[in-house]
Amino acid sequence: MSQFNFVSDLQNALIMDGETRGPAPRWKKKLEASLNGSANTTRSVLSVSYNTSFSGVQPPTKTPGKSSSDAKKKSATTPSKTPGGGDRFIPNRAATNFDLAHFLVKKEAGENSDEENGQPKNGDNNVNNVQASAHKSERQKLIADAAQVGDSKGSRILCYQNKAPAAPESHTNPLKVVYSIKTPISTKSGTRYIPTTSERILDAPDFVNDYYLNLMDWSADNIVSVALGSCVYLWNAGSGNIEQLTEYEEGDYACSLSWIQDGQILAIGNSTGAVELWDCSKVKRLRVMDGHSARVGSLAWNSFLVSSGSRDGTIIHHDVRSREHKVSSLAGHTQEVCGLKWSTDFKYLASGGNDNLVNVWSLASNGVGTATEPLHKFTEHQAAVRALAWCPWQPNVLASGGGTADRCIKFWNVCNGSLIKSVDSKSQVCALLFSRNYKELISAHGFANNQLTIWKYPSMVKQSDLTGHTSRVLQMAMSPDGSTVISAGADETLRLWNCFAPDPLAAKKVASVNSKAKQSVFRQSIR
Repeated sequence: MSQFNFVSDLQNALIMDGETRGPAPRWKKKLEASLNGSANTTRSVLSVSYNTSFSGVQPPTKTPGKSSSDAKKKSATTPSKTPGGGDRFIPNRAATNFDLAHFLVKKEAGENSDEENGQPKNGDNNVNNVQASAHKSERQKLIADAAQVGDSKGSRILCYQNKAPAAPESHTNPLKVVYSIKTPISTKSGTRYIPTTSERILDAPDFVNDYYLNLMDWSADNIVSVALGSCVYLWNAGSGNIEQLTEYEEGDYACSLSWIQDGQILAIGNSTGAVELWDCSKVKRLRVMDGHSARVGSLAWNSFLVSSGSRDGTIIHHDVRSREHKVSSLAGHTQEVCGLKWSTDFKYLASGGNDNLVNVWSLASNGVGTATEPLHKFTEHQAAVRALAWCPWQPNVLASGGGTADRCIKFWNVCNGSLIKSVDSKSQVCALLFSRNYKELISAHGFANNQLTIWKYPSMVKQSDLTGHTSRVLQMAMSPDGSTVISAGADETLRLWNCFAPDPLAAKKVASVNSKAKQSVFRQSIR
């Protein structure tokens, strides 16, 4: 018989018309449950009101004029599983101080009841109220001390999360390297991308670690000259070829290098106090110009005029065209002259010395050399001043950087001799360079980070730090196109930083504007 019952059930399940004999639908079950006894009805109503109390929905109420079918539909509505449609916020009962919570609630309730039931403060009643309140406050204080409540305003009554337990001493996090080491990939500076790693590193063995010397320069023909020990080398930045220019006898060495503005003439100031001129295209020394009694640590070119600063505190202008090369001598410093820079318009010469002075010399009336007395004498620095730089788009603005005891970068207006701005760089300032592609300034530093820092000018907001040198960065030079900076450190390495690469989009816009201007028939027709 069982097989016949199975066949009949199967046939009933496959019938498309009429009622099916399968299990009742879910809505029918809920409808029957809502129509059952008062106990079930009360329980369903309570469950709905419990859920809706959190979600902000009012429980269904009987409204006159509504049909019973509508009421049944409302009662059959399935309540939300979570109040307000979100997760429930369950406190951590293990970390909750219920005793403190009970004490504070009772305390506030007692104060409110006293205020509501307060009697007029007249005569004996007033005295009794004062005594009762004093006894109550004293009793609450004793309870608080016994319960170690302390400052109830700063203590937490409810705790919703426990702190993570501390790791054992022997435990090491395998991801510690990922989160603790700052990977120097790049820096997003405003809308400009600044690589913070050096593009290339060159070895510079025997590079002299002397703050007062200038042992590197980059020519307009893309050749870098650097003095290593007693030798002077030339590195072609385009081809990568290295050539030795000269080697001094034992005890002598090069103290300063400077290229002429156009051409392959290199001026070398040596330890004997002489200035040598070399034709690097022929690897030939052209002449030797003396005049100093101590080493020549700084050089600066102005067309056919080369200015040299020495440890004897003097500055000499040499005319390389004349047999009598000495044009004039300046005695504005009492100690070694370690910085010399002509302005971009060649109207002023700035000199910095170990006597913490910055002197500005104006061009002579005859156009050759400078006046014998300084135009301005700046004494605000508290250490030797070697870092000097002239602003390319503001020829009257001079930037100077002080040594370890000063650490400041200062900006001067040489027209009126005023201090424009002073910024504490937090470390020794060894060199300064203005960018020709952006309104920015780069500085080289010593202790403690031995970094190069790019600043936004004139706000002097730090844009990026270029790190990699393990000792102080003594020298900087800029490529002919102004996109790359080479730095020489006391760690005997030369590093190239592509930190001022021009924006390709801006270059395209300038090129398109220039091309349109050249192709314009209207412009070509005007004569």
